[in-house]
This record gives sequence, C-alpha cells and structure tokens, in this order.
Amino acid sequence: MNSELVLLATNLGLGAPESRDLALKFSLACAKRIEHLLEDSEVVQCLQVLERYVAGCVSHETLLVAEQDAARLANQHRGSKSIDGCGHAAVSASYGVAKAVAGKAVDAAQYCAYAAVYASGGYAAVADRQAFEPEFAWQLQCLRSMAPANLVTR
Repeated sequence: MNSELVLLATNLGLGAPESRDLALKFSLACAKRIEHLLEDSEVVQCLQVLERYVAGCVSHETLLVAEQDAARLANQHRGSKSIDGCGHAAVSASYGVAKAVAGKAVDAAQYCAYAAVYASGGYAAVADRQAFEPEFAWQLQCLRSMAPANLVTR
C-alpha cells in the first residue's frame, strides 16, 4: 500500500463528493499508465468513457453505465491461461479501470500499481516492496500536481 498516497488522499478529502472531479482525474491518470495491459476491448471502452467524461464530453449517466460495465468485466476476467500466470497483469489492470471509472482513486491507484509491477516481473516482483517505489512515487507526484496547491500538505 502507498501510505503516503493514502495520507495525501485523506488530507485532500479525495473520497468526498466535492472532490469527485479530482478523484476521477487522478484515477484516469493511473489507469492510462496500465492501459497497455488490458486485454478486453470492452474494458478499454470503459476507460475511454472515463477519459471523455473527464474531458466534459459525455454525461454522468454514460459514466454510470461504464462504471457498472467495468465492474462486471473485471469480476468476469478469466485470468491467465498459463499454469503460473507469471507476468499476467490484465486482471489487476481491469480492476484498476473499474475502480478508476467508479472514482475510487486510492483503490484504482493500488490496482494499477500492482498491475504495473506484476507485469514487469510476476510474483517475485510484487513480493519485493521496493519494486513498487517508482510507481508509488509517480502516483504521489501526480496527485500532488493535480491537487489545489493550498490543500497539499507535503
């Protein structure tokens, strides 16, 4: 878990309704970093809806449909067909998109970080806390850069 990100998100009130736009924007940034790991075109379409929503091009109702679709698709993902699933990060990437479309920024960030690290080295990578540091640092910097300056405390 990215404890510094959790602290910043808490300080920003990222889970509050008035912070929803920031949560969606940050979630989108995290999900775009792992978009290449997605295997299901329907999940990609859900991410595209989020992107268009953040840009002000689709309605809230359209986003809600994408949220439901993304959650269903993530839950239905079959996972890897190989015996060990090594390096198969599409399931976590799909959950990252589902959380992103739902505006659950910290959850989205966690799934996306896991997907990125798992894709780079499988189980051995995710067992090493240090493997997450570059992604955690990026996420923290990304959220800081998006947040109103007067609310960022670190």
